Amino acid sequence: MLFLVAALLLLGVVLGTVAHAPLTFTAVAAAVIALWLGIFALRERHGRRRQTSTR
Repeated sequence: MLFLVAALLLLGVVLGTVAHAPLTFTAVAAAVIALWLGIFALRERHGRRRQTSTR
């Protein structure tokens, strides 16, 4: 329950910050985060394919 309260508090702070930021800054930050998550996902997928099971 405490984790949920902390997550909602953090979400409120982040959304409050985004609401006061210019739209261009918000769009650029969203694009950078999306690119970062996409690269991370591709690296994870590629790493799992190369990894061989020794069991």
